[in-house]
Amino acid sequence: MDFEYAIIGGGVVGLSIARGLSARGKRVAVFDGEDTDYRASRGNFGLIWVQSKGLQAPAYARWTRQSAALWRGFADELEAASGIDLALVQQGGWDFFFSEKSLHARASLYQGLADQLGERDDFEITDANKLKREEPAIGPQVVGALYGARDGHVNPLRLLQALGQTLQRSDSKYLTGCIVQSVRALASGFEINTANGPVRAQKVVLAAGLGAAILGPSLGFVAPVRPQRGQVIVTQKLSPFIRRPSGIIRQVDEGGVQIGDSNEEVGFDDSQQLSVMAKLAQRAVKVYPVLANASIVRSWSALRIMSPDGLPIYQESRLYPGAYLATCHSGITLAAAHTCLLPSWLEGEESAPRLEAFSEERFAL
Repeated sequence: MDFEYAIIGGGVVGLSIARGLSARGKRVAVFDGEDTDYRASRGNFGLIWVQSKGLQAPAYARWTRQSAALWRGFADELEAASGIDLALVQQGGWDFFFSEKSLHARASLYQGLADQLGERDDFEITDANKLKREEPAIGPQVVGALYGARDGHVNPLRLLQALGQTLQRSDSKYLTGCIVQSVRALASGFEINTANGPVRAQKVVLAAGLGAAILGPSLGFVAPVRPQRGQVIVTQKLSPFIRRPSGIIRQVDEGGVQIGDSNEEVGFDDSQQLSVMAKLAQRAVKVYPVLANASIVRSWSALRIMSPDGLPIYQESRLYPGAYLATCHSGITLAAAHTCLLPSWLEGEESAPRLEAFSEERFAL
């Protein structure tokens, strides 16, 4: 065999898995597509986020929290190996509210999840007065926030760069601009067919995002993923005024403010819509009025990878053992788990995380 693992998909999910396998001494080939592909990893918001994750799905909440807890060590190791500063700041995050009713309703959901998990949750209700002390630039229409101690953010493009560089320096291969045309199960292992010729591997991991729906059936997967558009606005560089990120606004290490969080079911349309951008900007100004005077320097839209219930899918093929599907829409948050924990699942170790709750077979029930 040419490789022990073939990872189809060179986004943050595929590269994180490859990083973990390579660190174990596995020889891995990562197949990354062309720049014209839909690339969620290059258009995401860069959050490491626990708040609101798994409110109705305790298994997902546990998995998210595990990854968030691993992120600091994961980042330190990756920065040391690559020499690239990931700009990780993990000192908590905000969920802002414009009404007391909605604030306390959400807090009730968080407490219910903490009770299900059997642990003391570390969210905190922050009233307007305390929030003003923490975030002096906050607007008067914000009545309060929920604070989540596990939350943080990172530079996602530097994360991709660091993962790619460390893989290239190993005994593995990072094949960019390489389109996988088909995958075929052999008597032993798999054959990955590309325009540059076939490559063979003992195991294959399909981490191709929206491309999983195309390649998945040939490996025995349903791969029920769909696109969901999100749009992002970026302002000029400003002096630091946002202490902690939220799910809708964050100030990056270079000074610009990212504004986002649209969730649009528009199929594969990744164009930008002015009406949506306007609503995002209006809400941002309600939260931080100082943004009313900021110039917009760029904007973009990207397509999330969504399963029917919004949760990750981790599945070994029933028809072709050794073929795996790994997909999610929280690739940044779960990057640490994908590097540090998922390889043991792929290797079938007894210490592997229990991921049965994320099997795609749940959709057949």
